[in-house]
Amino acid sequence: MSNAKLNGRVAFITGGNRGLGLETSRELGEQGVAVILGARDAKKGEVAAAKLRKQGITAESLAFDITKPKDHQNAYDYFAKKYGRLDILVNNAGVWKESDTSSGSSVPKPTSALTQKLLPLIRKAPAGRIVNVSSILGSLTLHADPASPIYASKVFAYDASKTALNAFTVHLAHELRDTQIKVNSAHPGWVKTDMGGPNATMEVSEGGKTSAQLATLRDDGPSGGFFHLGQALPW
Repeated sequence: MSNAKLNGRVAFITGGNRGLGLETSRELGEQGVAVILGARDAKKGEVAAAKLRKQGITAESLAFDITKPKDHQNAYDYFAKKYGRLDILVNNAGVWKESDTSSGSSVPKPTSALTQKLLPLIRKAPAGRIVNVSSILGSLTLHADPASPIYASKVFAYDASKTALNAFTVHLAHELRDTQIKVNSAHPGWVKTDMGGPNATMEVSEGGKTSAQLATLRDDGPSGGFFHLGQALPW
């Protein structure tokens, strides 16, 4: 999509007030998209949105906790009343719990619930885009390959949650295969955020690029894939 086509588009970025979410918001905002930052802390969300507005970006914040179903309804009501649709949903909110030894299978459930709640509004967009922010650590193919760079990185709860999120991408893309909506998973890279740590190989300024690319795909772009900076990744 060109910037002219993006003008007037509306995006909801969960966890959009810091790190990868904020960079994704900035990337989209600089292309003419109106960005709404979902933030658990309303004050921090407004501070982040104000910073974007100072850069000439149309940005607002919305108090939002993905683990609370009432916030899902509040988000639906917000976009329905103010815009009547939602063009872009970036499911970015997530938490690294290295000490969690559970299966992790419950982690994507709030994401799928939110997506299904907002889907009627995304269907009203001329070219809806859904981006699920995943991780290369969700790739079973690479986890099983002794030669892969992530072979030694085994944190089951987190890895399994991202694998489940990727499965959601595949199934939702199939469900929407006869629509104009595109659904993809994004691996942002190993980025120097609070989660990624100081030894990460990518700067924060690069962290939102993959999500922004998938959020602004052309009509002939892919759906149901797993990507990093335009390159397909193995499931």
